[in-house]
Amino acid sequence: MKEMDALDERERREGLDASRLPTVVFGHRNVSWLGNVFYMLIEGMMFALVIASYFYLRTRSITWPPGGHIPPSVGFGLANVVVFLISIVPARWIQLQAPTGDRAKIRMGLLILSLFGIVAMILRGFEFTALHCRWTDNAYASVIWILLGMHTGHLITEWIETVVLLAISFTAKMSGSRLPDASTNSDYWFFVVGSGVVTAFIIYGTTRFL
Repeated sequence: MKEMDALDERERREGLDASRLPTVVFGHRNVSWLGNVFYMLIEGMMFALVIASYFYLRTRSITWPPGGHIPPSVGFGLANVVVFLISIVPARWIQLQAPTGDRAKIRMGLLILSLFGIVAMILRGFEFTALHCRWTDNAYASVIWILLGMHTGHLITEWIETVVLLAISFTAKMSGSRLPDASTNSDYWFFVVGSGVVTAFIIYGTTRFL
């Protein structure tokens, strides 16, 4: 009887022993990942509200764009969509390399991704000049400027985060919990890409096909 009690006690202690649990986890087991998902849901709702306002205005206008505006020029917007889509490759590369802890490969991926971000921000500056309206012209102009401006804000903040991680990758601190951070950063980059494609369709596509 005493032997059985001793065995039960040992099993109970082993069951409470957390020393063998991993200190670094990726994906849904990481709290930062879950926080990032909630953040993207909140930001996605903001985009949805602005887009809903856009289509509401569309139902109140016979001509589109209203007020005699011509549709925004599609060249820079289309170029940026291509840049966003190609940038998925280095973002995914970072996610694949983060669990290995290979700082050199992670650093290379972050560097390439940050360069894509620079190109996207430069193109975005030209996009604003090709909208053919000022944000104060009317409700339509205000909405597309807000939509493009919101996405630009997300693009800039994501680029800053990528550059910060790139700087960390040159140090020994790119280990432990920083590795899942690099992977989670790619998840948010995917959000920036997805919202960028939707934004481009709203601004450049619906003015021509609706």
